[in-house]
Amino acid sequence: MKRSLNFYRNIGFSTYENAEKPPIVFFDNQGTKLELYPLDELAKDINAETPPPLSSGGFGGMTLACNMKSKEEVDAAMERVKQHGGVVVKPPQDVFWGGYSGYFQDPDGYYWEVAYAASWQFDRNDMLIIEARK
Repeated sequence: MKRSLNFYRNIGFSTYENAEKPPIVFFDNQGTKLELYPLDELAKDINAETPPPLSSGGFGGMTLACNMKSKEEVDAAMERVKQHGGVVVKPPQDVFWGGYSGYFQDPDGYYWEVAYAASWQFDRNDMLIIEARK
């Protein structure tokens, strides 16, 4: 918990948590929240009698994402990741869907995409606006 708390705080995620090793942490992020919770406790929360087995590593088929407002914000975020112990696994670049993105792994091995698209709009809480397709 301490390592993850420090990593996310150092790459710019905001939290009001002051304890060094809290049982749970919430970060405020551009209209969303990231929660850190111990994996073994989360597995027990899913099923106390028979918790699901924890992953032994590798790619679990899911990524987390941060949506930025410019290419420069993507680049700056990835630089902070490198400075604070994350591993850039795909440097930011123009991508097939018309945006700009890259991927990193946090110190616990979770994959994150950091992305931007010129067409994106954000609401007053910095939440990416996704409209229903007609």
